[in-house]
Amino acid sequence: NYLSSISELTMMINIFIADDHQMVREGIRRIVEDKDNMQVCGEAEDGEKLVELLKTASVDVLLLDISMPGPGFLETLRRVIRTYPEIKILVLSAHAEEQYAKRSFKAGAKGYLTKNHSPEELVVAIERINNGGKYISQTLAEKLAFEIDKPDLEQPHESLSQREYQILCLLGSGKTVSIIAEDLSLSPKTVSTYRSRILEKMNLKDNSEIMRYVMDNQLEE
Repeated sequence: NYLSSISELTMMINIFIADDHQMVREGIRRIVEDKDNMQVCGEAEDGEKLVELLKTASVDVLLLDISMPGPGFLETLRRVIRTYPEIKILVLSAHAEEQYAKRSFKAGAKGYLTKNHSPEELVVAIERINNGGKYISQTLAEKLAFEIDKPDLEQPHESLSQREYQILCLLGSGKTVSIIAEDLSLSPKTVSTYRSRILEKMNLKDNSEIMRYVMDNQLEE
């Protein structure tokens, strides 16, 4: 019995939930804690709190909401991977578009799952990435495969760095340089420099063209 208890303890998957909606967190907690080999070891409602709370938690798999408040999804994802490289990240999103999945995997996520999937698929995704694999739904995998078959023409925004892409999306949402600077804890001069680089790299003239490009391509931070 003692050896059995040790084995069960070793196999337990510690899961941290990062989502700004309490109802979503509670729903995921019920799904997770219904499984004998899973337990929730912590929760966070924004990116800043997440990075701090992970310091004191023993986490195997992080469930990370793509639209959570904080420094921005990709920045939060990169920060977690840089600080806690042993944690495997499953991105949860309301967006099925392949561009979000591609950026998530490029940034280091191990899985991507939209929130309209079943509890059973969430459990399968958690177990797969915990065992060292990667996870993506069949529907999204087919979309990505279709993208691979297309001519390899890079879109203008794909030449941007992650920070430039983040600022592109914020400018595209109508935010001013000063507001973006405050949100990202940067100086307005630094944000203006990024804006100039974005305009040059993408051959755009002004903020109105940035906004049109972001809307036309359905880009999101």
